[in-house]
Amino acid sequence: MTEQNIQPWDLDWPRALGGAAIRADFRSVPEDFVVDELAAPEPGEGEHVLLQIKKRGANTAYVAQQLAQLAGVQSRDVGYFGLKDRHAVTTQWFSVWLAQKPEPQWRQLDSDEITVLQHFRGPRKLRRGEHLGNRFQIRLRNVSGDRDAAEGVLRRVPEGVPNYFGEQRFGLGGGNLDLVNQLAGEQESGKRRRTPRNQKAFAMSAARSWLFNQVLASRVSQGNWQQILEGEPEDSGSGPLWGRGRNPAADAQLALEEAAMAPWKDWRDWLEHCGLSQERRMLVLKPQGFQADWEGEDLTLSFALPPGTFATAVLREVAELANVSTSAIK
Repeated sequence: MTEQNIQPWDLDWPRALGGAAIRADFRSVPEDFVVDELAAPEPGEGEHVLLQIKKRGANTAYVAQQLAQLAGVQSRDVGYFGLKDRHAVTTQWFSVWLAQKPEPQWRQLDSDEITVLQHFRGPRKLRRGEHLGNRFQIRLRNVSGDRDAAEGVLRRVPEGVPNYFGEQRFGLGGGNLDLVNQLAGEQESGKRRRTPRNQKAFAMSAARSWLFNQVLASRVSQGNWQQILEGEPEDSGSGPLWGRGRNPAADAQLALEEAAMAPWKDWRDWLEHCGLSQERRMLVLKPQGFQADWEGEDLTLSFALPPGTFATAVLREVAELANVSTSAIK
């Protein structure tokens, strides 16, 4: 292992818009974090049932499990567009493949945590990332600090923020990164052990996200994260999602990326052996329909983001957050 691959993991990547000028409480109650999936499946015919569900204080996997149990199907027969936060109020779509099974009474799921809003038949399973995105309404409470400076940051947010992967990608206390270290180290030493498929998937995702964030952090520190460097393989600024194959970047872009990822060669080797292919991710995240409204000491932010991006990438530019939910949930 390289010396850099040690705990504690530093997840505080550099900010780009001048630094967070205010502090605030985050997720005091689930209603402070509202997420609505931007998707509109159309009714049709088929062996799948599509359900729009509103959940409060429940994660996506739990709702999917409840759907599978009620329908008498395997968990793999339940689909959804993406994972949604637990300590939040979220609206999202699920699909359940019934085949020839009778359709249950879906309203039996209704509880303080789950509300079935509508359901109808459809032709296929919902797949991750196939929706248009998510709309957020986030209330930050007990704001303190330099409000004038915060206003300056808020005015710049619509122009774009660094498209970091959120801390939740890396697990509690960086636990997913610890697993990457373990698996990459075993490969390097020639040791092999069976790892549950879901754990390995979390580790692969965390490793790719970590490497991307290192490149983006380097670009932010150098002040060129919104620029097109010589050797950029995309029409707009991008960074690597590591895997098998040649890095398509060249010249200055390639040199910067190689330098940022140099301490993590064993991780890159492991990802290549996992069979993942090289991909790219945009460096700049532009929230759509961004609004900021003050109410006393509280600040409410509203915006929409595309699939695979994180609201925390926006929030971290605005405020230092005290995640009140940490002691209450997980």
